Amino acid sequence: MTTDKADKIAVTVDGQALTLTNLAKVLYPRDGFTKAEVLDYYQRISPVLLPHIAGRPMTLKRYPEGVDGESFFQKHAPAGTPDWVRTVDVPSRSSRGSGGIVTHVVIDDLPTLMWAANLASLELHAPMWKVPSTPRQPGDQEPRPDLIVFDLDPGEPATVVECCRVAEELRPMLADAGLVALPKTSGGKGLQLYARISGVSPDEASEQARDFAQELERARPDLVISRMTRSLRPGKVLIDWSQNNASKTTIAPYSLRARARPTVSTPLTWEEVAACRAAEDLVFTAADVPGRVAESGDLFGALL
Repeated sequence: MTTDKADKIAVTVDGQALTLTNLAKVLYPRDGFTKAEVLDYYQRISPVLLPHIAGRPMTLKRYPEGVDGESFFQKHAPAGTPDWVRTVDVPSRSSRGSGGIVTHVVIDDLPTLMWAANLASLELHAPMWKVPSTPRQPGDQEPRPDLIVFDLDPGEPATVVECCRVAEELRPMLADAGLVALPKTSGGKGLQLYARISGVSPDEASEQARDFAQELERARPDLVISRMTRSLRPGKVLIDWSQNNASKTTIAPYSLRARARPTVSTPLTWEEVAACRAAEDLVFTAADVPGRVAESGDLFGALL
């Protein structure tokens, strides 16, 4: 695929025909970053991105008019979804108890990724579980997470610097429980730690994450909060354990974020976490990340 900035171009991606549209549209006005450049980034990063989202029912966050325009979460596969795009029916786990079935897109391959990016799906959000490779027994609808996530969200004036300090304290606690944590930026203000798990339900994973968050809150009440109450959050880092709920999703590794600049949720080394002294130290954009991967490989590879 090329990134010709013509308004519309027909391409073939791994044998699938696609029509890419509005390629010259600027989606990130501050940097003049166009839809063609979004597509180019996702194509270039696909070898390391796809293994982390393959098999997961995705939620797309779409920005048809760019990051300064209105956006919406696309959970259901949109009308006109090509028949070669894999979809999966998932029972709704809405906190409102509305029930029903959600037909999610599953992004297993490059054509599907390019199709989703062409919809101005700047952000790719994934749950901590995969669609089972074999059908479950009737009545068994509970997904089995293969990942646990700790979403570290700073309350101003705290920044990602404080998140790094929390991550450094959380890492040995997780290691003592047999969890090997890997860090990544959120692509926004925060940091996230992921680790492989197995043999637990989403509720059990959430409870486990909550226990760690509460333990660290007791040890560092000056720095850590485990409750969502906004009045408690200024100057502290919320360890959001609720992202492990089966209905929740977290920004995928290597996904773009819809910020002023085309920042990326970027896997890190622990050395980078330890060295962070300013928020700018851990800001990576679409221009930076392919070079990082070329130099260091997939720093989240151990999760696979």
